Amino acid sequence: MNTETSRPDPAIKDGDTQAYPVKALEQHRNVEFAHAPAGLGRWLAWAVVIALAAYFLWVVATNKNFEWQVVAQWFTEASVIKGLGVTLGLTVVSMLLGVIIGLLLAVARLSNSRLLRGLAGLYIWFFRGTPLLVQLIFWYNMSTLFPYVSLGIPFGPELARWNTNDLITPLTAAIAGLALNEAAYMAEIIRGGLMSVDNGQVETTQAFGMSRARALRRIIIPQAMRSIIPPTGNQLISMIKATSLVSVIAMGDLLYSVQSVYNRTFEVIPMLMVAVIWYLLITSLLNLGQSAIERYYARGTRRSAPATRRRSPTVDAPAVPAHPGTSYKEGA
Repeated sequence: MNTETSRPDPAIKDGDTQAYPVKALEQHRNVEFAHAPAGLGRWLAWAVVIALAAYFLWVVATNKNFEWQVVAQWFTEASVIKGLGVTLGLTVVSMLLGVIIGLLLAVARLSNSRLLRGLAGLYIWFFRGTPLLVQLIFWYNMSTLFPYVSLGIPFGPELARWNTNDLITPLTAAIAGLALNEAAYMAEIIRGGLMSVDNGQVETTQAFGMSRARALRRIIIPQAMRSIIPPTGNQLISMIKATSLVSVIAMGDLLYSVQSVYNRTFEVIPMLMVAVIWYLLITSLLNLGQSAIERYYARGTRRSAPATRRRSPTVDAPAVPAHPGTSYKEGA
């Protein structure tokens, strides 16, 4: 133990050795009090939140204008379930195509070729800079610009020709609009995930002579998934809600189905509540799935993290010197 002299506290008289333990104990209690949780305030806040939530639910449940009996009647009706299936199908197909195209765009953005980087950047700039609704209407009215789609040799003979209205149906227009728009956002998400991988991993794959495609498939993308999965889950949930826009091009999704009903029955609010409840159920299930996938990819991070002891929130009292005017510190 090494000793070093310190200036004595003027508030403590010489020879008063009992004052040091008392002062240290008071400081210790003050620190504990500062770190103590505000139990009463926390319980009061919870009580206020629960009371407001209960009141809101009571108002909604007892409001006759919601017509809950109509909601229950149409909730599992055949046309609504069919529209729900169209919504889920559009989400899966459009999201899958968006991820695939987004991966290609992300790789192009990270390419050494200026041409590929420029083309990918131009694509992302256009599709992120225009509203999705405008893109859907544009695809649906493609026949106005190009009445026919032909296949042939440039400046040469035409081999095949199709009517654009036969190719661009509400279904194909919806998939094209949703997928191409989603690809622009997924490209930036995937690019950010790939850039989050340590550069040493890339250098290691090069040292082992791995091709760029194999390195991406075996090393880089699996490690980047920890950064890609959370925003991709958010994009999937956004895609579920974005499919409601296809109702403007007469695509029979969930929203279009309930609109068809309330246009006949004039029960607007109950039918909209049918759609709201279905959307909430789907997004809640997707949130649970996203959390499970995030925990799966976080297992390696938790295993590799160094084990640390959990410290008590209280602070230990400072050591009390044996004599006034001296203090101790540990040393060699």
